[in-house]
Amino acid sequence: MSDETAENQAPDDASTRPHKPPHAEPLVRVRRIHRRDLNRAWEFLKLCFRAVNRETVEYQRPRSKRRFLEVYEEEGVEQLLFEAGAEGDAAEIVGYAECAFEITGSDNWMNENFFTRRGMRPMFVEELAVHPDYQGRGVGSFLLEQLEHLARVRGCTHLVLEVAENNKRAMQFYRARHFQKLDAAVFMARRVDADEELLPPRPLKRKRASADDDKKTAKKASAKKTAAERPAKVAKVVKPVGEKKSVGEKKSVGEKKPAKKAPAKKTAAEA
Repeated sequence: MSDETAENQAPDDASTRPHKPPHAEPLVRVRRIHRRDLNRAWEFLKLCFRAVNRETVEYQRPRSKRRFLEVYEEEGVEQLLFEAGAEGDAAEIVGYAECAFEITGSDNWMNENFFTRRGMRPMFVEELAVHPDYQGRGVGSFLLEQLEHLARVRGCTHLVLEVAENNKRAMQFYRARHFQKLDAAVFMARRVDADEELLPPRPLKRKRASADDDKKTAKKASAKKTAAERPAKVAKVVKPVGEKKSVGEKKSVGEKKPAKKAPAKKTAAEA
């Protein structure tokens, strides 16, 4: 190789090598749900809300799979899937958003006049769910940005959603994004002091005796009564021969007096 060729050749150092980008995080894509996604999306919602639903009065997701499938058929409802990784069936669901542009469902408690009187055209956010393993990685913010963009395109003025007050993490998330409380309604309860429905245990009564047993019992009672009415016998006190009675000692009941000796006849000489 000539010197001219060597000079014209670019130096072989790190600065001239092609730059390889560092390992990139997977992309999160959003798309509308398809019928083939329904079972997979339902299992995803159960995973996301399992812990929350143990602590809240209201379910934070559709109450049943049947209701979830009915939502798919309703007009005016948007169901969006957020997936990470490869496209297609191999992608992992990391987020789900569901919204409506009017109050839907027969079990909805929303009062439409509340918004009409205030000149609000709300988008109702029915569900927001982020995979537990992807929380804190920007998925939740992506969900809200997508819904806000959709609301702006459709001419809505507000995003309206419902969240349980004891869901502290969710409350903190929404307040950090300027959501404000619309209503002061909360679930309240008071304990009612009441007796138990079932009475406490009680002892059995004695078994009822037959007629023969009644006679035997009466006969025994009569014999005891007769024995109690009889005078008690006093035992004799036997004194040893030659023992004198002490002064003041009374004779025992039934003790016989000693027989008096007959006076001796006087002889002729004593007469």
